[in-house]
Amino acid sequence: MDKYDLIRDGDKHQLNVPKRGKSLLRYPLYNKGTGFTDAERKQFGLEGLLPARISDIETQAKRVFKSIMFNKDPMGRHIGLAALQDRNEHLFYKLLEDNLEELMPIVYTPTVGKASQYFSRVFRRGRGIWITPHHVGRIEKVLRSAAPFSDVQLMVVTDNEAILGIGDQGAGGMAISVGKLSLYCAGAGIHPAHTLPISLDVGTNNQDLLDDPLYLGWRHKRLRGDAYLSLVDEFVAAAKAVFPRVTIQWEDLRKDNALTVLNRYKATVPSFNDDIQGTGAVAYACIHAACKITGTDLKDSRVLIYGAGAAGYGIAKMILNGLEDQGLSGANLSNSVLAMDSRGILTAEREFTDYKAELAWPKDLAAELDLKGENVSDLASVIEAYKPTVLIGTSGQFNAFDQAVVEAMAAVTARPVILPMSNPTSISEAIPEDVLRWTGGKALVATGSPFDPVPMRGGIQRIGQANNVFIFPGLGLGTIVAGASEVTDGMIAASAQALADSLTDDEIAEGCLMPEVSRLWDICGQVALATATRAMSDGVASQTDLATLNERIEAYRWRPIYPEMIAAKST
Repeated sequence: MDKYDLIRDGDKHQLNVPKRGKSLLRYPLYNKGTGFTDAERKQFGLEGLLPARISDIETQAKRVFKSIMFNKDPMGRHIGLAALQDRNEHLFYKLLEDNLEELMPIVYTPTVGKASQYFSRVFRRGRGIWITPHHVGRIEKVLRSAAPFSDVQLMVVTDNEAILGIGDQGAGGMAISVGKLSLYCAGAGIHPAHTLPISLDVGTNNQDLLDDPLYLGWRHKRLRGDAYLSLVDEFVAAAKAVFPRVTIQWEDLRKDNALTVLNRYKATVPSFNDDIQGTGAVAYACIHAACKITGTDLKDSRVLIYGAGAAGYGIAKMILNGLEDQGLSGANLSNSVLAMDSRGILTAEREFTDYKAELAWPKDLAAELDLKGENVSDLASVIEAYKPTVLIGTSGQFNAFDQAVVEAMAAVTARPVILPMSNPTSISEAIPEDVLRWTGGKALVATGSPFDPVPMRGGIQRIGQANNVFIFPGLGLGTIVAGASEVTDGMIAASAQALADSLTDDEIAEGCLMPEVSRLWDICGQVALATATRAMSDGVASQTDLATLNERIEAYRWRPIYPEMIAAKST
């Protein structure tokens, strides 16, 4: 592994570079393309390898943006952006930073879902590290030899089984890890050399992939049970040994594995699961925002969650913990959140043996709803009985919030909060325009995937995106800067509160539950500050000087500026 030897002094960046000539042009974190100065071209043996014209990064970004957007197909744009990232990372992040609203749906949801499905067919160049059962017994050696840089501080690690709402994508899940890390860099300002995407390629149960001669992954059925956990045990130990300062974001693990892995390693390495905790934090922030807009008390919220997978569980736990902190207890607390799965409402009568038991209502409480027969699984009937103020969708079922469901919400509460959070767009529980039309514009809506603004009488209604991107980059940044040994529940709660507090007066007046994506940089800073502060109060931070915390966060953050290049001395 190389050390990425960047020296920062205010706006001045100097980089010791060990490469020359064509080798230098092939290294994306060193390559400037046509941005190399005359002096650098001479010093690094680049003369004759580039066109004569020298372009600054701003000019390059304008040129490349036109090229990327010339392709009208989102997947084509994704391939173009991936090629740029593999060629010139500074320019890639400059482009993303300058055009975040247009490009975030390409590098992230919804297009990244298709990118994971097509991964083996559009593969151009390896990025990140794939760990397979073939590496068991020598995972530490693989990490040391395959990682491009030595000071990795953040990993997004997936086992590829529960990609968005499209399921098991085998080795293609790497596209998700790469996409999320690009937003850590663009939003939180974590330097790309400090990040590393990881795919735990433990096989796939997607028969289409196993039968596809072009499939690039480990062509076996998935590891399960002790064999799976043994591999993850070895990986976590190796990651901590090779990269002592690393924080891990677990991504797209199947719900049972997700909870097992989260609990198994949370005290071993600072780590969190974005699908569970990040989604919970975003949903909680939406409910906070809705209370600000309607002038209601959070403690009076009644939340119905349709979909009891990992995301639904994370949301329910986040809301229940938050309300408990505000003084609710007993039946008043239990009654605040009702969850449903494909068989209906979760009640103790169903005798769950997994995490759903934590969300199941006691028999006597469920009896008060007076739901019988098929009504226990009919969403509109449950709404009429329970009278929720908030309806959240994590079911992955397109159009689950149909007209009858939405009108039922409007009948039981004056300003229904409706959050179809499943993504990509093709599995969203509702289309915002329909929700607003069916409620006469009264509903407060945020969605998991991006949707266009909705024309309304008197103006346009922006649809806030209830997107984890408002949480995970700042949460990771705050964890790193605080030197936290663990990501506590309190740190997750602090990130949610910071997101809710980031809404401007104008956004609240407009009825928006989520901020503009264009403000991501500032929001990530606010979330990082709240996260790191809470890490200190929770006693898990190694950096405890609160007075200088904001300055240390800003000093840590990186923006894509071409550094002055200095030839590294040979040793």
